[in-house]
This record gives sequence, C-alpha cells and structure tokens, in this order.
Amino acid sequence: MSDKTTNGPAIRFKGFTDAWEQCKLMEVGEIVTGSTPPTSNADNYSSDGSPWITPTDIKSQTISDSPKKLSAQGESISRMVPAGTILVTSIASIGKNTMLTVRGSFNQQINGVVPNENNDSYFLLTMSEIWSKKMKSFASSGTMQIVNKTEFSKMKFEFPKSKREQTQIGQFFAKLDDLIALHQREYDKTVNIKKAMLEKMFPKDGEDKPEIRFDRFTDAWEQRKLGEVTDRVRGNDGRMDLPTLTMSAGNGWMNQIDRFSGNIAGKEQKNYTLLSKSELSYNHGNSKLAKYGVVFELKDYEEALVPRVYHSFKSNDKSVPLFLEYIFATKQPDRELGKLVSSGARMDGLLNINFDDFMGIKIKLPAIDEQKKISSFFKQLDDLIALHQHELELMKIIKKSLLKAMFV
Repeated sequence: MSDKTTNGPAIRFKGFTDAWEQCKLMEVGEIVTGSTPPTSNADNYSSDGSPWITPTDIKSQTISDSPKKLSAQGESISRMVPAGTILVTSIASIGKNTMLTVRGSFNQQINGVVPNENNDSYFLLTMSEIWSKKMKSFASSGTMQIVNKTEFSKMKFEFPKSKREQTQIGQFFAKLDDLIALHQREYDKTVNIKKAMLEKMFPKDGEDKPEIRFDRFTDAWEQRKLGEVTDRVRGNDGRMDLPTLTMSAGNGWMNQIDRFSGNIAGKEQKNYTLLSKSELSYNHGNSKLAKYGVVFELKDYEEALVPRVYHSFKSNDKSVPLFLEYIFATKQPDRELGKLVSSGARMDGLLNINFDDFMGIKIKLPAIDEQKKISSFFKQLDDLIALHQHELELMKIIKKSLLKAMFV
C-alpha cells in the first residue's frame, strides 16, 4: 500500500483508531478484464454451466446466475474469477456494480477486482459504490467514456489497514443490504399482487362478472357510459392561493412545487379547475406507463387547482370515485380510448380526446356496496405498497448517509 495516510472516517467501530491509507485499486486485488468466447461456437455455452455476466445482468448487490452460461470448453478460453470478485461496468452504464458469489466470468464491458488475502470482499463491494461515482464523474466530464483496465487499476481511494475493520464494515453493510433487499421484495410482491387482483376482480372483455368476488355479491355488473355515472367539474371561484397540482402516471397527483421546484402555472392558473376532495381528473397525456392517459381521485387535499386541459369530473349516486380510479388502473378502458384517438399526441403531449367523447366511453360497474368493498380492498393494497416504498427509500437514504460517514 501507499505510504500516504489520512484520518479515519467520522464513524468507526470500537477499537479501530489507525489512519486509513490511500492506495490504488490494483494494490487491493488483481484487476481482471472480461472476455467473450466466440458465440459462433455453440459448444462454448451451456444451459447448466458457470455464469457469464454482461452489464444488463447486473441488477442487484450480489449475483450468482446469468441467462447465458459457459460450458467447460467456454471456461477453458475465458478469464474465470473466483467467488467474491467485485464487478464494475466500464463501458455500458458505467459504474454498475455487484459481487459474484460463485466462480464465473464476464464480458469486456466489465472490470473485475479479485480481492487479495488482505482485503474483504464485501467491504470492497460496498466501496465499489464509491468507485462507481468516480467512474461516472469521469464519463460525464468526457475524460473517460471507457474506463479501461489501466485507468481503473490506478484509481485511488482510502482503505483501512486492518482487514478485521474491513470485515466488520462489510458485514454491517451486508446486513443493511439484506434489509433493503427485503423491503424491495415486499414492495415488488405487493405491486404484483395488486396487478393480479386488478385482472381478476374486474370482468374481462365480453364478460359481466369478475373471476374473484367478495362473499354475497352475485349480480352481473352493468355496462354504463362514464357520463351516466359522473358529472363534469370545471371552472374555479377565483381563489389562486390553493395548492396547484399536476398529475403523473407513476405518482398520481403531485404539487407543482414538489415536482418542478416551483409553480409553473403562470398566468394560466386563473383558468385552472377547482377540484375538491374525492373528485377526479383524467390526464389524457401519452406516456410510457400509460399509453392512453390516467385517472386519479383527489385524496390528499380538500381543494386544489388542476390544469384545465385535464378532463375533471365527480361521481354521482351511481358510482364510487375511488372505484372509478381503479377501473382505469385495470387499463380495460384503453380499448375504447384508443378508438377515440384520431391522431397522435398534440404539441402539448395530450391525446386528441375531448371531454364529451371521454364521457361516452363504456365501463362496467357493480352495485354501490360492491364498488365500496372493492375500493377498500385496493386502498389497503395501495397503503401497503406506499409503506414498503417509504421503508425502502428510508433504508436507501440511511445507507447513503452511512457510506459518507463510514468511509473516507
């Protein structure tokens, strides 16, 4: 290691006081670049061989498998590395990082660090997030669009002298990563449950009853035009000091101050629609998440101003507002909405769907009591999803803070 030393991090485990030393990556392990056995020879690959990693395979903190695997012949002409090797992408999506938990190989777009006996693998994995930031900053500055083996090897960072301190830090972050992974799994699982139930608790095309229902509900659902079960909402009463909102397919209603760091309505705000709690709007904007737009009920505000270009409406005695939101979440109305689009999106990104045509689309509804029961069920799922998302984001913030405090 280099003779240059620096003070330790702000937070350390008890018993460790030695200064950390600055050294190059090539001093903490062997730097290995990847290789690709000829794909023209199918014998180089096998369905049950050792993993061969590409940048697109790196999606988690650790990795033990890959879609493409090497046969014994493929291994013989590849650069194989042991379990515990840290992988960092050097070309595509620079700085993506993971640790191989099994013996394997990787392609030329990845640099590997095989830790020597004096350095802990999980410590280096955690630290690779710091390497990643440095590599990305090089790439964004235009100095290195490709972080080659030589440049990667010479990158300098501060390390503790003691492998025992590295191991304690590594084990601490391993537990933190496990906790983050747990919250991610719970979030993903709940999102998938909601998706599956949206498919099963609403009738499919051509049917008038859903696959899954609550007890005692047996009647067929009725087909109605949206305009028969809702009333239009438009205009405002002149108050301009109300929250000014916008809508996104992924996050629903958002305050413009939070989304855009300021109110972007400008002079147009005087034409915004005054929306009250439990009323809804349809943002007929095309996006990757919602090809034919989205509908959301106003839940978190008693009153708010929303863009006039949204089609705003409210339930009458034949419908429950939250139920209507979930109908659109099923994407079932997309077929009818698609028929209304005479051409692509306008210059402002909105689809050419006017209010009257929107009100003319047909939806299927059960009795009010069943609408309320279904809405309550999905509301509980949404609350659970929000809880897992909050916990996940919180753990990521904690990890980010600890990375700053526990590394130099």
